[in-house]
Order: sequence, then C-alpha cells, then structure tokens
Amino acid sequence: MKLRAFIPLAAFAAVAAMLRAGVVTEPRVVPSPLVGRPAPAFTLPRLSAAEAPLASRELLGRVWVLNVWASWCAPCRDEHPLLVQAARDGGVYLVGLVYKDDPRAAEEWLLRLGDPYAATVLDTEGRVGIDFGVVGVPETFVIDRDGVVRWRHTGPLTAEVWGRQVLPLVRGLQG
Repeated sequence: MKLRAFIPLAAFAAVAAMLRAGVVTEPRVVPSPLVGRPAPAFTLPRLSAAEAPLASRELLGRVWVLNVWASWCAPCRDEHPLLVQAARDGGVYLVGLVYKDDPRAAEEWLLRLGDPYAATVLDTEGRVGIDFGVVGVPETFVIDRDGVVRWRHTGPLTAEVWGRQVLPLVRGLQG
C-alpha cells in the first residue's frame, strides 16, 4: 500500500528531471544518429544543370561539407556571408542542398548574395533532408572521404563555429 503512494512522486521526479535537462541543454546541439555512420545516398538534380544530377557516390574520396538551406530561410541569409568567405578562402568543398524551395528563387538568391557552393542540388520534396534527419534549415554536415557523417550543426553557422569546429575537423579529415 505504501509503495503506491510513491508512484506519483517518482513520476513527477522523472518528468522534472527531463524538463531540467531540456532547459540546460544547448539548443543548437541536436544529437544525430548519423554521426559516425554512412551519409544517406542520394542522386539529385543540380540547381544549375538539372540534366547532370549529382550522386553522393561521386563525392567519395573527398571530404565535403553539406549545407542545407532555402531562399525563404532568414537564418540561412545570416550564415551565407560566412559561407561565401569560406569559399573564397578555399580548402573546403561545399555542397549546397536546396531544401523544399523553388529552384528559380534559389538561383536568384545565389545570384544576388553570391554562390559559395562547388555544387548545389535540389531537394524540392525534402526526401533527402528527411534521410539526413534535417529538423530545420540551415543545417550543416561534415562528411569524410569514406562517406561517413562526422559532424552536424543545426542552425546558422557562426565564425566561431566555423573556425573552432568545422575547419579543424575538415583539415584533420583531409590529413
């Protein structure tokens, strides 16, 4: 009989612990089951040349950064100058994945703001984004030579994240 009295208290304590963990956790750090696993395979049309699709297998043997973005995404606009500068600085192979967007709007956006991507592919229905576990845009992934996801960032990249996390990881993987 006394044990039943503790069940509501134990349930309350469990819920309180989960809520506390959610409050103190960094909101940009979203664990990804893909980190350490092969990146989802895809073949998608290129933004600039739909007749020449890009298959993820073509990227094997190269360390690359996948940036998921859309022209309707305000935070994507915030991080875009950083990507343009990164492309100018070189050393990182950037692939843009246009997520659930109109191709014309994406082309205009890149023409207006600059195109940092070595390749840009269209995921108009969001299926590849779902395969990658995208929860919102922008999101960024670092993928190694073997096609394994090594890092994921949710939200806009900052100069600090780029300089302290992305570049050292990419350079280390390039070896």
